[in-house]
Amino acid sequence: MRKVTLKMIYEHPITQKYVRRSGMAHAISVAYHAFRLAKDYDVNPDWAVKAGFLHDIGHYEWYQDGEWDYSQYRNYDIHPIKGAERAHKLLVRLGEDKRAAKEISHAVLFHTDSALPEGNYELNSLQKVVHLADERDKQPGDFHHYRNINQEKEVRLIEELDQKIENYLAEKNRDVSKNG
Repeated sequence: MRKVTLKMIYEHPITQKYVRRSGMAHAISVAYHAFRLAKDYDVNPDWAVKAGFLHDIGHYEWYQDGEWDYSQYRNYDIHPIKGAERAHKLLVRLGEDKRAAKEISHAVLFHTDSALPEGNYELNSLQKVVHLADERDKQPGDFHHYRNINQEKEVRLIEELDQKIENYLAEKNRDVSKNG
């Protein structure tokens, strides 16, 4: 059984403030992509979903004259760094396993290269999953950050994803018990 569910994360005021700022529909969509990709990459789906959901928790709003200024974002943004710190603090506060909190936060940090120095980085499987999940949901003009769904649907999707994770982990435990 997981100590911290996605719904617990979703309901926290820090999440509501910062994830909502960067787009709750996008965060939920990336979490679903991360769940599907986790199976392909043999990654813990609970960690992948949490990292996918929290990947943009560090976003700052880069607007100029009421319009998103992509050049300012690209040149000055450090949202993966700030997001990793916020995600880690939130997860630990909620009682998440400390190793899991660290790995999830690293995946938030490496989900994009926008704040990293130039160079080549070798991503681990969890980090790749979150990066690919984010890429799958991107839309031209950063529209993915502006999609909206109502809160009832958000809660329903979060609860469904929590159930998918529980089912997957239970099935995996049955397989281990049967084969072990």
